[in-house]
Amino acid sequence: MKKTDSTATDHPEIEIRGLHKSFGDNEVLRGIDLTIARGEVVCVIGPSGSGKSTLLRCVNLLEEPTSGQVFVGGTEVTDLDVDIDAVRRRIGMVFQQFNLFPHVTVTKNLTLPQRRVLGRDKARAAEVARENLDRVGLAEKADAYPAQLSGGQQQRVAIARALVMSPQVMLFDEPTSALDPELVGDVLAVMRVLASEGMTMMVVTHEMSFAREVADRVVFMDGGVIVEEGPAAQVVVDPQHERTRNFLNRILDPAAAQQPGPEDATGKDDRP
Repeated sequence: MKKTDSTATDHPEIEIRGLHKSFGDNEVLRGIDLTIARGEVVCVIGPSGSGKSTLLRCVNLLEEPTSGQVFVGGTEVTDLDVDIDAVRRRIGMVFQQFNLFPHVTVTKNLTLPQRRVLGRDKARAAEVARENLDRVGLAEKADAYPAQLSGGQQQRVAIARALVMSPQVMLFDEPTSALDPELVGDVLAVMRVLASEGMTMMVVTHEMSFAREVADRVVFMDGGVIVEEGPAAQVVVDPQHERTRNFLNRILDPAAAQQPGPEDATGKDDRP
């Protein structure tokens, strides 16, 4: 069972207020308000182009909002005077693609950011790398190179690379969308463990079973707005809005999913 923090509702880890984001004339986010408590797991679902990935990337300013405010751990990320590097050290991010350095070993992929960003010495960085490789079930791959690993193993290394920085928040942007179906389970298993340990997680995903079983809340986005949000069992199993129902019918009905249409949850980036 997931650990719960009795103070979580009093101290939001992520707070988003009136967030807008445009790329030229294309308004991708149209006024998002969302709060995520400490230790909470929130899954963001919706069709391709709905703004999910852009919203996630605004949390650590990989995309700069057009207007609105984002707070992480009580610090306003969108304040022009903020030390964004200090804020980002609180945030781990896992992308669709693994973004590992191909020319160095798994261990080096995990020790380099610790030494460069956190200033850890070589021995301590290696120790933390070993601990987190074991945490994701890949201790035996410490000396391997990324090309020697499966896609699922590379993604688990990418999760370990985020964890070595001791983040307070983990952001996942469709972490299984680039994987073959048989490799998805091991990655989701690692994410389930993180959730059970009380990690604050914001997950953009099309894995509805994961959202239903692990998320505290599910947020459905469409057209750059939040259409529906609530407990996972309610939104995934008994959605209240027609747009949510239509989207889930397409995702959960294999026959319907074969038909082309605007509500195509392919995991593609929603940026232009």
